[in-house]
Amino acid sequence: MGIIKVRNIRVYAYHGCLDEEGKIGSEYRVDLAVKTDLSKSAKTDNLADTVDYVHLNRIVKEEMSVRTKLLETVADRILTRIIDEIPIVKKATVEVSKVNPPIGGNVALVTIKMSKKK
Repeated sequence: MGIIKVRNIRVYAYHGCLDEEGKIGSEYRVDLAVKTDLSKSAKTDNLADTVDYVHLNRIVKEEMSVRTKLLETVADRILTRIIDEIPIVKKATVEVSKVNPPIGGNVALVTIKMSKKK
């Protein structure tokens, strides 16, 4: 087994419960980790035998572009697509962070972390 991580995927999106968040948007950071068997790809040196992180990045960007009120909702959509679209993934973990959230204080990030197994 092994873990492939894609860290600090930066996107501009329009998530949040406030109307203004849907209009002006904000910056987000997404971090992924997927657990899979890397032994075959280590031997074959073939992209088809592993998890393509370009595919992971595309899933994140597509799902982050769909407005939601809660980060939990977008995280769940990302996880579901990873599990459904990439058969060799055994477990996926995603962290979605809102950069400089509008919560009335000097806060760098608000992050939610979720996992899903096959």
